[in-house]
Amino acid sequence: MFRIRKIHDNVAQADQDAIQQVLDILRVQFPKARKEDFKRLPQQLHDPLTYRYRSILFVAEDGNGAIKGFAMLLHFSDLGACYLELISAAPGRTSGGIGGALYERLREEAQQLKAFGLFFECSVDDPNVVLDAKTLDQNKARLKFYERYGVRPIVNNVYASPVNPGDQDLYYLLYDALGTGSPLRREKLHKVVRAVLERKYGELIPRTQIEEVVNSFMDDPALLRPLQYQRKAVAATISASAAGSIALVVNEGHSIHHVKARGYVEAPVRLPNILMELHKSGLFTRINPRHLGKKYLSSVHDPNYVDYLRRACHQLPEGKSIYPIIFPIRNLLRPPKDIELMVGYYCMDTFTPLNKNAYLAALGAVDCAVTAAETLHHGYRISYALVRPPGHHAERRAFGGFCYFNSAAVAAHYLSRFGTVAVLDVDFHHGNGTQNIFYERADVLTVSIHGAPHFAYPHFSGFTDEIGIGPGQGFNINYPLPEKITPEQYRKTLAKALRVIKRFAPRYLVLCLGLDTAKADPTGTWTLGGEDFFENGAMIGKIGLPTVIVQEGGYRTSTLGANARRFFEGFWQGSSTHKR
Repeated sequence: MFRIRKIHDNVAQADQDAIQQVLDILRVQFPKARKEDFKRLPQQLHDPLTYRYRSILFVAEDGNGAIKGFAMLLHFSDLGACYLELISAAPGRTSGGIGGALYERLREEAQQLKAFGLFFECSVDDPNVVLDAKTLDQNKARLKFYERYGVRPIVNNVYASPVNPGDQDLYYLLYDALGTGSPLRREKLHKVVRAVLERKYGELIPRTQIEEVVNSFMDDPALLRPLQYQRKAVAATISASAAGSIALVVNEGHSIHHVKARGYVEAPVRLPNILMELHKSGLFTRINPRHLGKKYLSSVHDPNYVDYLRRACHQLPEGKSIYPIIFPIRNLLRPPKDIELMVGYYCMDTFTPLNKNAYLAALGAVDCAVTAAETLHHGYRISYALVRPPGHHAERRAFGGFCYFNSAAVAAHYLSRFGTVAVLDVDFHHGNGTQNIFYERADVLTVSIHGAPHFAYPHFSGFTDEIGIGPGQGFNINYPLPEKITPEQYRKTLAKALRVIKRFAPRYLVLCLGLDTAKADPTGTWTLGGEDFFENGAMIGKIGLPTVIVQEGGYRTSTLGANARRFFEGFWQGSSTHKR
């Protein structure tokens, strides 16, 4: 088993390790490559201006981080075209579908980038040129594979001509229309060929030869070689699921956690209400969550706290809930041993109970959030973890505010292995748990817009002077707002928050989506309506970051689903107008 992950640069340690493995594969699979080529690969990842194209590395890796194959895609954004520079399985990994999975992932990426086509080179299959029978068979096999996608060499040109006299390594230029069937016009083709030769081979090929090759493409539209190895292109279209939708991961087991106490508004009906409206939008592709167990919890929560929640919930009989009756904060070094007395040792309020299923439901929410984060490595740019119970009030060693485990924080920590992360919390209540977890970190920026602590839960955090400490100083930003505000005031604050995030320039965004800012929500005092959620979603979407959205609050069930749908419709529109 393997997954395909996208790498933009060589900043994160996990990406550095992957790049080193890719270089090791290159040395074995391409023994004739120049030393300069090995230096070039990591350099071009973080220096697009020098090379005049953006490089995106895709790696197929197993659960232990071992690279089974890789591919490098070049995006010529000024031309609206993509170029496949390299694709290879690791030594001894010629089967198992790695090459096919990588190529299909590249096609999806090219489509998301709005490229009109994907170009690349492939060794010629002319027996008059390739005299070694084994090499000739390998070249034919590669071209046969690409023909499955309708991809063929562009004919009637001198592209497959030697750079130096006696060169035997000759290559066709291939064109993949990405399933559109659109003709390739000569004007566009000339620009692509010139860009490839100048930007990739400018040091090796004289300008006169570049012009000769470019001008040799005379046909308009360009002609592709007829199929030679396939009767027809059996996979000429791209699945648009990742490119054209939002990954939706739902915590199906949430309903086991049902607190029937009077006034407990965090009810199971919330999720089906949202799902019913999301279905009307047509924007989502359902993804099954991976069941990860508790291994990710200790990355953001105290292991003793996790263990207590597990043991306490397991020991409670069906139908019984326990609430804190004492808060033994006077001596944290000597907590009580009794399960019920210990609730106050780990709980911050008196209205968030433990029961038999609280742990399991919260663990399921974390599974969904991490799965949603993983989809950003599988071609999706937006994912939504529709979960309950919520999580943003859960601190490193404390639960409260209906929250037990901080799902958004776990997702953010997971993504931080691959680059910097911004967490934007738009719930009516301050995300004290997320602030607490990342308060001393500079790689995760936390930004929260919420009701001011003097009137809104949790009352003890969310002040403007809470900016982080140590390495995290300056990386926690709070925007507490008055009890009564207009939608316009809210948008002005949201614009400020988005400017802060843009300056931070993160790789990923995790959005804590609270819909309790809505008019008549039983836990809030603001008056946002459906059109306000649409506009706010569009503003956040325009920031153009790969985004994981995690459901937090929102308790007015009569409008909850419609507000969620309008938010996502706005977010999708905003992200679609962002030029990547």
